[in-house]
Amino acid sequence: MIDPVALARQLIEIPSTTDSEAAVGEFLERELTALGYACRRHAVSATRFNLFAAAGGRPRVILNSHIDTVPPWFAPREDADYLYGRGACDTKGVYAAMIAAGERLRSRGIRDFAFLFVVGEETDSIGAKMANTEFAGIGSEFVVVGEPTESTFARASKGAFTCTVRFEGIAGHSAYPERGDSAITKLAAAIADINAADWGTHDVLGQATVNIGVVRGGVKPNVIAGEAEAEMIFRLVTDPDDVRNRLEAIIARHGGRIVKGAGNPPQFMTVPEGVASRVVAFNTDVPHLRTLGKPLLFGPGSILDAHGAEERIAKKDLLAAVGTYEEMVVSLLEGRVA
Repeated sequence: MIDPVALARQLIEIPSTTDSEAAVGEFLERELTALGYACRRHAVSATRFNLFAAAGGRPRVILNSHIDTVPPWFAPREDADYLYGRGACDTKGVYAAMIAAGERLRSRGIRDFAFLFVVGEETDSIGAKMANTEFAGIGSEFVVVGEPTESTFARASKGAFTCTVRFEGIAGHSAYPERGDSAITKLAAAIADINAADWGTHDVLGQATVNIGVVRGGVKPNVIAGEAEAEMIFRLVTDPDDVRNRLEAIIARHGGRIVKGAGNPPQFMTVPEGVASRVVAFNTDVPHLRTLGKPLLFGPGSILDAHGAEERIAKKDLLAAVGTYEEMVVSLLEGRVA
């Protein structure tokens, strides 16, 4: 049987930041082929591919996760309790547990499942979006998306709307502010209004939030800024179009416009019968895999450890997830869902 902690460490040792996933995809292809899975590359670009690996039966349940990570890569290390490294919980430890669960299932004669490992989740979900079309007709009924949910099933997740807003002014000498029009001043006023606005509340999902994560503008302190822009992400409890329309109205009052934006509505997931569940605020590939069946969202590790300089996963949680994924597939195949 596979040691999932050792496998996760091997996976972490292979850098796979978004746009550079090929090496880890090739590793998975070799390992899964050697185990007897029927592997198929699904090209996403000339240098990137998703990997589909069938256990041999009808793939009624798809075990899915993403193989890209955020930068920067850093090497694995471990102590008695935790495995550290880029991707430890997001999501190399997750799909190491899935693969180990797959071996347990096959030892029980269960083969009506497959793996689907995709690229690009950390940026534009291009792998999931293309897989949603490519594998739409394979007869799958459920897609289990692996993300760090603290080993608790997620019954719902907030939506997301990511956008860039831009403001234009009139550049000029800073000693004569009356001759110019600062785009940064306009942006700053808009940001204050955006942060002060109520973006919605939902009985299940809670309060919508916004984070303005990137601000750019101006060229020098002695030059009135002729341009400024900001990138932001909303965690939604309503439809993205509703938030976009309200945002457009706010920034228009300050002379701005949305130059780029994309998002998805909140998601509601299937939960196996008789298990606890929770609501999560982060976004996943769930909205982009709907043709593959009813979605579930589960994984060991905490999203609060993801993307950080000390990303980690508890070994006991990783090991326990193997059994959870195994029994989850059995429950789904037997129709035991809430």
